[in-house]
Amino acid sequence: MKKKAEWPRRLRSYDWFGGTGKNAIMHRSWMKNQGLPADTFDGRPIIGICNTWSELTPCNAHLRDLAERVKRGVYEAGGFPVEFPVFSVGESTLRPTAMMFRNLAAMDVEEAIRGNPVDGVVLLGGCDKTTPSLLMGAASVDIPVILVSGGPMLNGKWRGKDVGSGTAIWQFSEMVKSGEMSLDEFMDAEQGMARSAGSCMTMGTASTMASMAEALGMTLPGNAAIPAVDARRRVISQLSGRRIVDMVKEDLKPSDILTKEAFENAIRVNGAVGGSTNAVLHLLALAGRIGVDLSLDDWDRLGREVPTIVNLQPSGKHLMEEFYYAGGLPVVIKAVGEMGLLHKDAITVTGDTIWAGVKDVVNYNDDVIVPREKALTQSGGIAVLRGNLAPKGAVLKPSAASPHLMQHKGRAVVFESIEDYHARINRDDLDIDENCVMVLKYCGPKGYPGMAEVGNMGLPPKVLKKGITDMIRISDARMSGTAYGTVILHTAPEAADGGPLALVQNGDIIAVDVPARTIQLEVSDEELAKRRAAWVSPVKPLNGGYGGLYVKSVMQADTGADLDFLVGPRGSEIPNNRDSH
Repeated sequence: MKKKAEWPRRLRSYDWFGGTGKNAIMHRSWMKNQGLPADTFDGRPIIGICNTWSELTPCNAHLRDLAERVKRGVYEAGGFPVEFPVFSVGESTLRPTAMMFRNLAAMDVEEAIRGNPVDGVVLLGGCDKTTPSLLMGAASVDIPVILVSGGPMLNGKWRGKDVGSGTAIWQFSEMVKSGEMSLDEFMDAEQGMARSAGSCMTMGTASTMASMAEALGMTLPGNAAIPAVDARRRVISQLSGRRIVDMVKEDLKPSDILTKEAFENAIRVNGAVGGSTNAVLHLLALAGRIGVDLSLDDWDRLGREVPTIVNLQPSGKHLMEEFYYAGGLPVVIKAVGEMGLLHKDAITVTGDTIWAGVKDVVNYNDDVIVPREKALTQSGGIAVLRGNLAPKGAVLKPSAASPHLMQHKGRAVVFESIEDYHARINRDDLDIDENCVMVLKYCGPKGYPGMAEVGNMGLPPKVLKKGITDMIRISDARMSGTAYGTVILHTAPEAADGGPLALVQNGDIIAVDVPARTIQLEVSDEELAKRRAAWVSPVKPLNGGYGGLYVKSVMQADTGADLDFLVGPRGSEIPNNRDSH
């Protein structure tokens, strides 16, 4: 347990507001144009509220209200709250893909925290990339922070059935192509998918990353699953406002919490909840920011022994409301601990151990959080495949895949780009059947650019009409956490970086063996060498602006796709700080 810092003591914000010098008076006087009393700057903790609110980010459009609740808590604990905006990475609207801007948002968060007079920060996120960008940026500065999620939407409803946002779209879209659903029915279902404020109510990336933040110890217990419009979401926001003031007094920082053991806890919890493959990228990037040695091998090693016990879409049948009512993530963390798979002494933002926050919780619905012997899969987590097609690894989510495809060999049907896929997938003359392996190129970090969520390619109508609902799909892209299927993603190196995926041709045989963790292109080394000698990248380079910087600096998926110059802790010291005394 970390020893608490002495209190009272001089805080970081004193460098701006303390003393009687010209600069201190200047800083205080400008702040006072907001009607602040003189004793606001008496040395109490100044708490930033880092808000990703945006009406262009529907998942986060209610965060202004939560910010007000946080402020109440900060005031109650004797701090002074100051709210500030940062770039909001909206998954549903931002083009070419939100992942391209996760690193930009993290840069915004980092510099906003480092450059401003705050002693601690409450991070308000929700949408897929806002949570990792907040944590990445805050970890690079390393002052006390706590995260509050916006929470999931209420369950979708359509014609008497629960409808999962995202997951239903993939399902219904395939049903339209197969003739099982009319276009009018599809349009009608749209009206009931998103009934309230909040993020996807499936175990998509937003709920996964809220779960990861809680499992890492960066939120109060129970934060991940409370529905966005439940009054208890406001309560935990207010309590987090209180807690951050004490964290500043204790000097409890991300580097104290985000240890290797914390990341191992999160990886195992991800397996237990059937979490999104996107969590792999985000936790690898976060570990890089804080200086923890985390790799794809850790994901594979730690996930193999974890059963998926949360029966939620897309892996199962329920939605986030039921998960919260059953007891939420604390019940899952307790179950992982009882399996002997949890580092129980890992410290959280509470200042206590993760086990202290969950040891007394109760599972109120064992059809939602099932016993180990009834797990959706006994080997959950993320499977990491390697071979001559993915020398640096590719990932697959077993809990969302088809068991009969875990060992499969098939003929490659290659799409040279996502545009090529869209142009050909519905054609009757497409030479494909259910035994083939669909391959999509040039959709990785550099190729798209930004590594879009297009890896879960819809199946061709000619296959769907046979009643087939799954095929092996391989790409260097990502897929939505709400998606499902035997989809192999994040193939590294990517095609645009000269990876072997670029060399695959129609008719090549690809062998996948998930239990053995292999993915092999059955083409001789000599033939691949000939193809490589003739290969020319079709990707046009981006020049100038953030896009040019991104493509020049982005790393590959196996290390989290962060920008290479952002890796490693940097601290909160401000270069060329002016003396304010």
